[in-house]
Amino acid sequence: MEDSKNQNDDLTPKVNGIGGIFFFSENLQETKDWYAKNLGLEINDWGSSSFESRNIDNPKQIESLQWSPFKKGDDYFSPSKKDFMINYRVQNLEGLVKQLKDNAVIILDEITVYSYGKFIHIMDHEGNKIELWEPVY
Repeated sequence: MEDSKNQNDDLTPKVNGIGGIFFFSENLQETKDWYAKNLGLEINDWGSSSFESRNIDNPKQIESLQWSPFKKGDDYFSPSKKDFMINYRVQNLEGLVKQLKDNAVIILDEITVYSYGKFIHIMDHEGNKIELWEPVY
């Protein structure tokens, strides 16, 4: 029997994909050039957003993964001391933030809204900064 509830109506606060992979580079321009030359990545000011896919539950919906090197020591990863940060795509960011607060997760800032989605940053139990993003489709 087919489930009558549309998967797209699911508002459960949760991660539903990876939105980006960010890492430090000793020589930012050299790293960008290397990936462009050797792996064919199209690089822009924000890295490369050429990793597109379709949502399996909504094939008309195109999603992307942002890949981006950052200059070693960039404050964007602070207060984490790690050399990488992952951006997770989420649904119902407000509901997820409430759950995180209830679980005493360290929340680093307030939800910020842009034309392309909502963001907030948290820390995991090992000191990894995590970026949560609810995209606008």
